[in-house]
Amino acid sequence: MRTILEVTGLTKQYKNSDFCLHDVSFSVPSGTIMGFVGENGAGKTTTIGCILNTLLKDSGTVKLFGKEMTDKATDIRDDIGVVYDTNPFPQNFTAEKISAGMRHIYSNWDSVLFRNYLRQFKLPEKQKISAFSRGMTMKLAIAVALSHRPKLLVLDEATSGLDPIVRDDILDALLDFVQDENHSVLFSSHITSDLEKVADYITFIHDGKVLFSEQKDVLKYNYGVMRCKASQFAEMDKGDILAYRKHDYQIDVLVADKEAMARKYGGVVMDNITIEEMMLILVKGEQS
Repeated sequence: MRTILEVTGLTKQYKNSDFCLHDVSFSVPSGTIMGFVGENGAGKTTTIGCILNTLLKDSGTVKLFGKEMTDKATDIRDDIGVVYDTNPFPQNFTAEKISAGMRHIYSNWDSVLFRNYLRQFKLPEKQKISAFSRGMTMKLAIAVALSHRPKLLVLDEATSGLDPIVRDDILDALLDFVQDENHSVLFSSHITSDLEKVADYITFIHDGKVLFSEQKDVLKYNYGVMRCKASQFAEMDKGDILAYRKHDYQIDVLVADKEAMARKYGGVVMDNITIEEMMLILVKGEQS
């Protein structure tokens, strides 16, 4: 499987700040959606800035379509669609006027495809952006990002604050986009339920470090959480414990092979684990 995006050993330090991206590494195969998760301030937006070359990295490599991005790499930029969580359009513009302007920015701008997305998203072509709701604005941003026919779509918290109906429309568009196996999506979001619906891979970043980057199905079907009493926890092999979180009456233990651990430790309760609970145990819990 071809890799569309490859990040290796990415490091970024801000002056007068304790925050640092430290050795961030992950890759996005073609034809897939990578969910990029982490709490606010974990480093998601900084990583995306370094990927897009809008932030200067300190070290490491970022390869897009097998090449490193440079300031002069306009051919690479043509192949990337980007959607942030803010409105990028002038308030007095209409979708029609945006399309006219994009023809001069992107060599592959497809006005017919753009009008198709406007119809799909039920967006007016001649209404000013100032009259759009947030959901309409984000749909418009995604329509613009897709209408210059990119190979990689990057979304940075683009579904944040949207109602479930709008989010579902956007998720459907992402799934349609990756039906072409030459396309991929890097989808940064803190709405883990959205990622559980559409992502093929999950990369979790915390405090500037990648804690795991794994296929979603491996996380879903292999990983689990053991609900233990203190006495049961005390008898566990430390090597079986990825992380744990203590509560008043039980200890939740994150394990990488729930079936093997259920056989090994009889009498404990073993549950499936969501991405959100995995994040909570890793961030708020302790390492063995």
